[in-house]
Amino acid sequence: MRGIRVAVAALVLAMSATAGRAAEVTVLSTPTMKGVFNELAPAFARATGHMLVFTFEGVPVLKRQIEAGEKFDAAVLLPAAVDDLARLGKIAAGSRSDIARTAAGVAIRTGAPTPKVASSEDLKQTLLAARSISYSSESVSGSYFLHLLDRLGIAGDVKPKLLAVAGRSPVEAVARGEAELTVITVPNIIGVEGVALAGVLPDELQNYTTFSVGLSANAGEPKAVEQLIAFLHSPAAAAAIRSKGLEPIAP
Repeated sequence: MRGIRVAVAALVLAMSATAGRAAEVTVLSTPTMKGVFNELAPAFARATGHMLVFTFEGVPVLKRQIEAGEKFDAAVLLPAAVDDLARLGKIAAGSRSDIARTAAGVAIRTGAPTPKVASSEDLKQTLLAARSISYSSESVSGSYFLHLLDRLGIAGDVKPKLLAVAGRSPVEAVARGEAELTVITVPNIIGVEGVALAGVLPDELQNYTTFSVGLSANAGEPKAVEQLIAFLHSPAAAAAIRSKGLEPIAP
């Protein structure tokens, strides 16, 4: 623990020495990273003086906005989305840095009986027995879930029970009792009031999701973004990433 504190202190001193003027950094990010950034943004501001201003939306939505000319300094998306935007000249070539990955799990309402999800058959029976299931119609997690139903051979039975949500998390629908459960990445479940993690998906069905940060090709604050990327690979960031149900990725 002392070693981590020393490393963080050294990072803060190094960043403070090179920060220069304080900047406002616009970050477009997947909501999966919201808990991590809520914890890290104040620490980054203390270390550098730079303020992070966030917009959290599903990856497909953010990608469309960037393609349409949305101004930003940094984007936290899926690797393929960052690479696509780099090919379009929207994200600086070679700036992509993978920062974290996570697994998918099942969210239920707090206090509800915990369903079995440890095997493919367990998950299949749980989904068939559920009265209602929420999913996001505007996210990669939602697309994966629909594909999962096809893989399990239960799409025809389950789709009539689906509640498609837009503009909010399907986890919120579970917390409000609008849906019995949802399948989504673990960080979208941990720490959310009113919901609990029933378990992660079995290995044979698991969908690990990696998140990457990229520098805008037209960033107004490129040096500040470089500092942010370095900070996201620091010991302090790694601890926050783990606490939100993700695994940090070394640079």
